[in-house]
Amino acid sequence: MSKQKEVKNNWSNYAVRIVVNTASHPLEYAKVLIQLGHEPVPPRPSTTLFGKPALKLPNIFEYVKYIKSVDGLTGCYRGLFPKVCGNLVCAITTEKVLEKLQYEVNRKNDDLKDDELDGDEFQEHKNDGTKQEDEKAKFIKNLKKDLISRVSSIIISHPFHVITIRMMAQFVGHETKYSGLFSSIVEVYRENGFLGFFSGLVPRVIGDIIFSILASTATYAVNTYIFEETELQMYTSATMSFIASAITYPFQVVANCMAVSRSGLIAGQPPAMPLYNNWVSCWLDLSRQNQLKRGSSLLIRYYVGPQVVISGRAVPVPKKDHLNLHF
Repeated sequence: MSKQKEVKNNWSNYAVRIVVNTASHPLEYAKVLIQLGHEPVPPRPSTTLFGKPALKLPNIFEYVKYIKSVDGLTGCYRGLFPKVCGNLVCAITTEKVLEKLQYEVNRKNDDLKDDELDGDEFQEHKNDGTKQEDEKAKFIKNLKKDLISRVSSIIISHPFHVITIRMMAQFVGHETKYSGLFSSIVEVYRENGFLGFFSGLVPRVIGDIIFSILASTATYAVNTYIFEETELQMYTSATMSFIASAITYPFQVVANCMAVSRSGLIAGQPPAMPLYNNWVSCWLDLSRQNQLKRGSSLLIRYYVGPQVVISGRAVPVPKKDHLNLHF
C-alpha cells in the first residue's frame, strides 16, 4: 500500500512540474532569446538609478508581449513539449539514480553486519559509528549523491534541451525546421550527427557541478559555523542557491548558445552569432563583449553595447556585422 502511495505521489509531483513549466514557459522562452543575443526591440534612451544617461531594453514581460504580437498566444509556447519531456526524464532519472545509490549504501551496511560483527560487538560498533559520524561526513556523502544524480539526469535529458532551445531560436529567423519532436530529432542528426544531441552539454554540466558544490558547501558552512538558530537556517539554503546561481549563470548562457551554434538556423550563424568551434571560444567571445550575464536581469535591462552620449542622451552606435569567426 505504501508503495502504491509513493507511486501516486510521484505522479502528482510530475503533474505539478508540468503545470509550473507550462505557466512559466513564455517567460523562459523570452529569457532564452535574450541569452542568444536576440534583441528585436531597439533600446530607448533612459537613465540609471543615479541619473546617468543609458539605453534601456524591454523587460521580460514586454519581450513576451512582443513575441505574442508576432506569433500570437500559441507562439509563446514554442518548444514547450520537448521541454516538458526533458524535465520529466530529468526528474525520473534523478529519482532512479538516488534509489540505486541508496540501495548500494544499504547493501554495504548489511554486508558489514554479516561479515565483520556479531551480537554485542556489532551493537557496540554501531553505537560508536553513529556517534563518530559527524555532520561533515554526512555532508560529503550527500553531496556526492547529489552530484552523481544531477550529472546523470542532465546527460540523459540533454537531447530534449537541445531540441527545445533550437525550437525557440527559430523565432529569430522565423523558421520552421524544428517543428515536431520526432522531426526535430531527424533535423538535429542531419545537421550535426549524433553529437549534435549533446551540443552545449559540457558547459551545462560544469556549471551545474559548480553550482551544487558552491550552494551545498556554503549552506553547510553557514549553518555549522555561523547560524545556530533553526529559524535562520531555514533561509540559508535558498540564499546560498541564489548566490551560486548568479555565479554560474554564464555557463547557462554559453550552453544555450552552443546548443544553437552550427544548427542551420539563422540564430546560430553570422551575423546573429559567430560560428564557434567549442564552448571555450564562445565563452571568450561573449566575455570580450561583456555578454556573459545577458538575461540575468529580467525587469531592469540596460543595453551594454557601444553607445555615445549626445546632448545628455545615450545613443547606440551601429555594430559591425559579425565576422565568420572560427576560434
